[in-house]
Amino acid sequence: MTKSRTFEFVALIAALFATIAISIDGMLPALPEIAATLSPDAPNAAQLVVTSFVFGMGIGTLFAGPLSDAFGRKRVILIGGGFYALAALACYFAPSLEVLLVARVLQGLAASAPRAVSIAMVRDLFSGRDMARIMSFVMMVFTLVPAMAPLMGSGIMSLGGWHAIFLAYIAFSGLTMLWLGLRQPETLAVDRRRPLRVTTLLAALREVLSYRVILVGTVIQALTLAALFATLSSIQSIFEQQFHRGASFPLWFAFIALMAMSGSMLNSRIVMTLGMHRVVTRTYAGVVGLSLAALTLISSGLLPESISFSVQVLWCIGLFAMMGLTMGNLNALAMEPVGHIAGMAASVISAMATVGSVLLAIPVGLAFNGTSTPLLAGVAVLSGLALLLSRFGLATRPKT
Repeated sequence: MTKSRTFEFVALIAALFATIAISIDGMLPALPEIAATLSPDAPNAAQLVVTSFVFGMGIGTLFAGPLSDAFGRKRVILIGGGFYALAALACYFAPSLEVLLVARVLQGLAASAPRAVSIAMVRDLFSGRDMARIMSFVMMVFTLVPAMAPLMGSGIMSLGGWHAIFLAYIAFSGLTMLWLGLRQPETLAVDRRRPLRVTTLLAALREVLSYRVILVGTVIQALTLAALFATLSSIQSIFEQQFHRGASFPLWFAFIALMAMSGSMLNSRIVMTLGMHRVVTRTYAGVVGLSLAALTLISSGLLPESISFSVQVLWCIGLFAMMGLTMGNLNALAMEPVGHIAGMAASVISAMATVGSVLLAIPVGLAFNGTSTPLLAGVAVLSGLALLLSRFGLATRPKT
């Protein structure tokens, strides 16, 4: 693959990943209005707009990968993109929070296709540390979208209210599907496809679950994503209620996301020399220390609000940078021995990690009490468990 073709491939995969980021981060500025409009008696329930989407995505990934193993990567992503647009349209017309949550679950189900299958596309073309490096570049480009998504959401809300954000989702999906359809060749040759039979799927599933690196890596991904989703569910409310910066939240979020790009940039430089396991372990150790320090400083009440806010921002940068230093490496470690069933493997890993992360993130998000203390404590525990598992569970790699 030429350098220019590799660059376009990375950008396309990042755009497909960005379907998830824009679907989550673009909603953050709208949560207060959604709460005021659809759940005034239970404002914390508006957070479920985020986690319901993630839950649907986790369930959908169980099917997207095996379907792509049987019918090809492009076809499954394009069909998923079409259903994603229809679900976004249902969200636009949702008259109640309950209907909106159901539509968001369906939207997440459809979004699982670009999310899970795009990882399989990368594995079709790369493996090992090369795959980790490509995923670092993908995460680097992908970071630009969550940086801009809250600003986009705020701008759209000022023009057409929070419902109009879902129209932007339809437009974004249309553009990425057009790009994929016109520019990206199919990465899974016909002779490498696996029939969609129950016996074949069960055999592939048994093989995926037979690798310790996959099981442990999936649990670590669930803990990592739980920390991220709990933060995304609470961060807007923390900025507004604790630090009185709700109006400037989109700008601060953009700054945090852009600074967090350093994680992906650093990983792309060091992963080839240090190795994936060492980078992951050291990253979690750093996040545990950062979370405990932020929890002590902010919850003590001894610091001026401006200093506490600076600590909160630095913590957010460190947490989001963690994604660029861990998720690509964890995916590469898990996918290395199962390249011949990459779609099934990507589905199983993504589904278990995503659904598990939602179950872990919801209690942390709903524990919000007007301060960042529950979030900081929850993330410290989640990242501590990830550190223990990465240190001892991934220490020995299986032969491939």
